[in-house]
Amino acid sequence: MKEEMMKSTVGNPAGTYAVHEGAGGQAYRTEHDSIGDKKVPADAYYGVQTLRAVENFRITGLSLHPEIINSLAYIKKAAAITNREIGLLDPEITDAIVRACDEILTGKFRTHFVVDPIQGGAGTSLNMNANEVIANRAIELMGGQKGDYSLVHPNDHVNLSQSTNDVIPTAGKMTTIRLLMKLMLQLRSLHQALSVKADEFNHVIKMGRTQMQDAVPIRLGQEFRAYADAIMRDIGRLEKAVDEMQSLNMGGTAIGTGINASEAYLQRIVPVLNEVSGLQFTQAADLIDATQNLDPFVAVSGAVKTCAVVLSKIANDLRLMSSGPRAGFGEINLPAKQNGSSIMPGKVNPVIPEVVNQVAFNVIGNDMTITLAAEAGQLELNAFEPIIFYNLFQSIDTLGFATETFVDNCITGITANEGRCRELVENSVGIVTTLATVVGYQRAADIAKKALEQNRPVRDIILEEKLLDPDEVNRILDPVSMTGLGFSGKKI
Repeated sequence: MKEEMMKSTVGNPAGTYAVHEGAGGQAYRTEHDSIGDKKVPADAYYGVQTLRAVENFRITGLSLHPEIINSLAYIKKAAAITNREIGLLDPEITDAIVRACDEILTGKFRTHFVVDPIQGGAGTSLNMNANEVIANRAIELMGGQKGDYSLVHPNDHVNLSQSTNDVIPTAGKMTTIRLLMKLMLQLRSLHQALSVKADEFNHVIKMGRTQMQDAVPIRLGQEFRAYADAIMRDIGRLEKAVDEMQSLNMGGTAIGTGINASEAYLQRIVPVLNEVSGLQFTQAADLIDATQNLDPFVAVSGAVKTCAVVLSKIANDLRLMSSGPRAGFGEINLPAKQNGSSIMPGKVNPVIPEVVNQVAFNVIGNDMTITLAAEAGQLELNAFEPIIFYNLFQSIDTLGFATETFVDNCITGITANEGRCRELVENSVGIVTTLATVVGYQRAADIAKKALEQNRPVRDIILEEKLLDPDEVNRILDPVSMTGLGFSGKKI
């Protein structure tokens, strides 16, 4: 085995700065932690604690969300600047840490954030992955070799005045805010698309239905306007959800008491974080409460779940109204996006609403996981933030992507079958509802029953029984008038 000493390790047990050549020519360095020695790939920016986490938590096989990596870089940058301001961190080390964080924010070193999103330890592995990558890059910037923690130490310098227990919740909140901001933009696009269709279809009269049975006429545009209004209500809920994420426990360190953080750091860390991140946070009034309790994430997940429910209901309606195309409702046409069957030629399925439904089902399930994880905390800490973040970030991302394809591949291309809509209205017994104000409920019900039994239009039954003259029948059974507020068959 070849060995080339890069730097003396005397007095610095954290790392051994020798590059070794192992089996297959793989170069590595030896690092040390409280568990013992471990070989780390020589070119890795992560270190021994990260490598142990990789071995311990082979759970999803997925990478960390890029936004939480960015959030950690902002937090470490802000902490370094704050520690320098209050005289706790050497300016040269500070500059190296800040430069390393800035490089990460440009997208560099992402392949060195290798821990699994789901992990034990309340996110300590994720925090240490960030500490080690930043430390090793800072070491390089100062002219040293990766692993020489006498120059920049992951814990003593990069993690100075911090704990996993204030860093990770803060990173989760920052990431959630950025993802929610993107989701709200995607939802505003959906609201706009639905509003355009509401105007386009405002003249199309169709049959309204309750409990899957004929009710009374409605304009197709009114249905789409209701969808748009529901989406705007969701946007409002998500705006309030952002507020839930703006209170931080930064400075609370291990359990919210601020141990190992100075008063000066406590006062400065959140304002500095605001400056470097471009977001607006406040420090929680009770840092112990903010460290123990994760109910703000439950509130956010609830808002996201509610939005998923609304989207799924809209998707359900579109699938029903487009069913057929000849043996179903056939009131609207969805854009044909792909073949619908491997055996039935010409079949086209409502694949976009279907994927929206599936995303919604998953979001609802994720919300249950988040709820259980938030409830499962004990005493001064909740250890289950990794699963909360994994599910919450997935929910927000996938709901946003589903919204985008809903707009681009479905909503904007919907057309109305006006003739079919009108035909269903005229053949329905639901229009008899306005007759009840003229001839009474029971007589109107008898007419509806007779029309159904004889498979005849309500209009014909009324005229046959000479209940009203033709002009009065036309006025009372005018479906356009029925869709306006306050319409009654009885003259006032």
